[in-house]
Amino acid sequence: MIRRNSYMFTNKSHTLKGIMATILGIISLSTLGYIIFMSYRSAGEIPSQYGAAAFLVTIFALIGSGLGVVSKTEKDKYYFFSYLGITLNVLALAIVSAILYAGAYDIG
Repeated sequence: MIRRNSYMFTNKSHTLKGIMATILGIISLSTLGYIIFMSYRSAGEIPSQYGAAAFLVTIFALIGSGLGVVSKTEKDKYYFFSYLGITLNVLALAIVSAILYAGAYDIG
């Protein structure tokens, strides 16, 4: 049997809120990576601006998670960026939580 090339046209598109959630997740994770790298480089002596940046990362990740969940409720859309945004933002929140947990218990 010969299979013909068939095309399926659709009106589906990616959700804008899901794309925004993904962008916020990428910003959050890259900022956390920078904070962790610079903290390691300066042997743990960090300025207070890194704490403010971590606070903004938390706010961005919470907003991004909310946008990802809201974008998942839209009908007839692709949900790739919704799932990716939720995953990236939850990962950023988990990293901030781990940093706060490690900071609460002085290991050294």
